[in-house]
Amino acid sequence: MNTLEFLYQGFLVSFQWTNLFYAFFGVLIGTAVGVLPGIGPMSGVALLIPITSTLTSGASPEDAAASSIILLAGVYYGAMYGGSTTSILLNTPGESSSVVTTLDGYQMAKQGRAGAALSISAIGSFVAGIVSLIFLVFLAGPLSDLAIKFGPNEYFSLMILGLCAVSGLAGKSLTKALIMTVSGLLLATIGLDNVSGVARFTFDIPYLYQGLEFLTIAVGLFALGEVFKSILERESTEGKIAKVGRVIPSKENLKKSAAPIARGSLLGFFIGILPGAGATLASFFSYLIEKKVSKHPDQFGKGAIEGVAAPESANNAASGGAMIPMLTMGVPGSGTTAILMGALIMYNVQPGPLLFEDHPQVAWGLIASMFIGNLMLLILNMPLVKVFAKIIETPPKYLLPLIIAISVFGVYAVQVTTFDLYLLIAFGVIGYFLAKNDFPLAPLVLGLVLGPMIENNLRRALTNSNGDYSVLFTHPISLAFLILALLWIAVPLVLKYRGKKVITNEEG
Repeated sequence: MNTLEFLYQGFLVSFQWTNLFYAFFGVLIGTAVGVLPGIGPMSGVALLIPITSTLTSGASPEDAAASSIILLAGVYYGAMYGGSTTSILLNTPGESSSVVTTLDGYQMAKQGRAGAALSISAIGSFVAGIVSLIFLVFLAGPLSDLAIKFGPNEYFSLMILGLCAVSGLAGKSLTKALIMTVSGLLLATIGLDNVSGVARFTFDIPYLYQGLEFLTIAVGLFALGEVFKSILERESTEGKIAKVGRVIPSKENLKKSAAPIARGSLLGFFIGILPGAGATLASFFSYLIEKKVSKHPDQFGKGAIEGVAAPESANNAASGGAMIPMLTMGVPGSGTTAILMGALIMYNVQPGPLLFEDHPQVAWGLIASMFIGNLMLLILNMPLVKVFAKIIETPPKYLLPLIIAISVFGVYAVQVTTFDLYLLIAFGVIGYFLAKNDFPLAPLVLGLVLGPMIENNLRRALTNSNGDYSVLFTHPISLAFLILALLWIAVPLVLKYRGKKVITNEEG
């Protein structure tokens, strides 16, 4: 079958009434998650994983995996949509990629143009989502075919590149990001060794023989971590919420936004493909480019509609682009796709080059559902934007107990051990203190997901070469990945060192 026939089969899967419901439920919850400041797509997806496992408990393994990933992906790109609402109305980004939207979005809201900003944001997100999906449809197959030719040494080097890429771009401090990456890899070694059967770091605790459950750690770090932050720091949104006003954009706004949306969509997608680059980088680049090409750069930061259209398109296109390395090569492009990948592995579906051959129902069902989900989001966001704006006012005394209940019941329903509940609370506390001290959590999750695969591929490569490590450097593709990984870490350090040297010379 060719690509379009596979896509048609995917639409048959996504048009099943249960999957339509899961797609709708996912994008609805995702938009609400994006609207609530601080929760973000990573926490939202982690929180919903246990719910998907209970919703799909009676289905066949393939159907359960397809339905679950459709729901979780809906939460992912729904949160990318919803993040703009608080940025525009409250000057408070829903997640990091919406930071740039605050620059012009909030200024528009103060001028009484909040409705236009929100509608252009929704239209830009929709166009970007469709553009990224079209690219995803036609690039997924060729990239999978290329990845099938990779051996264990190429896979090992590719996953090292993925880790370095996320570490190199996550957070303000590269040292802290690398500490978190190594911590994730160390946590992944806990349990019985697959080859020798030796217990590693289990301390004679039987519960640890199977290793740490990805779900428990993800929900603890992100969802409970945010709960502890809200309780201990008594966060509250003190800003005054702007009135939405007229939602339908004018012809002039649409005309001004058309080119920025197109440029943001293309730029965002290709930045999203790069492991670790992500939506935040895409939105910043897109904003800077629009300011450069604009005839009126002085209007940026004062309520320019282009300053909302471009970054919002870029961050949604990047979320579609980040799916490509995760689905075709088994290397997550961002923290959220790492959590999605962990969810697929929970259902015994291994992302990578064989995903499209072994589980076409899951892969193409997901891609087709994203087309439907984006349309649902546009229909939801345009008329219901005032309703979503009200979600911002949800008091923490109602929201926090709900998050705690979902976390505890969800983890217990999947694991059925009180030990995992203790782990959940422990990682919630750890997540709070790490985030408080600017330690990025995404590299830890990525290390936890990729750790076993890195170990297995290194062992396979060394078995094939009789323990000769040079096999990692003699294969051209493997060597290229390792050089790229080294450059990804080294270049920012060199630039930072040179910058400090220039400042020192100027002061001297």
